Amino acid sequence: MNIQIFGRSKCFDSKKAERWFKERGIKFQLIDLDSKGLSPKELDGVIAAVGLEALIDAKSKSKDAAVIKYLGSDGAKRDKLLEDPKLIKSPIVRNGRQATVGYAPEVWGSWE
Repeated sequence: MNIQIFGRSKCFDSKKAERWFKERGIKFQLIDLDSKGLSPKELDGVIAAVGLEALIDAKSKSKDAAVIKYLGSDGAKRDKLLEDPKLIKSPIVRNGRQATVGYAPEVWGSWE
């Protein structure tokens, strides 16, 4: 398994995801979503796995949180997510082409 966790240092679910993999001895790469964000290719892969709407954090404290839901096209929403990673729900856990958003141990367990 090649696990990547895109999370935030102050996100409770990100910390729970890290702990879940550590407890099982599964190695993972931790990427800070706020400072590094997702590359366009990584974002496209996650969108293909979970869908665009699942990635949008409705509770985001970003100034653009209210704007993103009114953007018409999926392309405009995708571009806004790339521009402002604070709009992305966390954690995003990737295993190759598979991905989850949020705390999803029932899915991660099936990856083993």
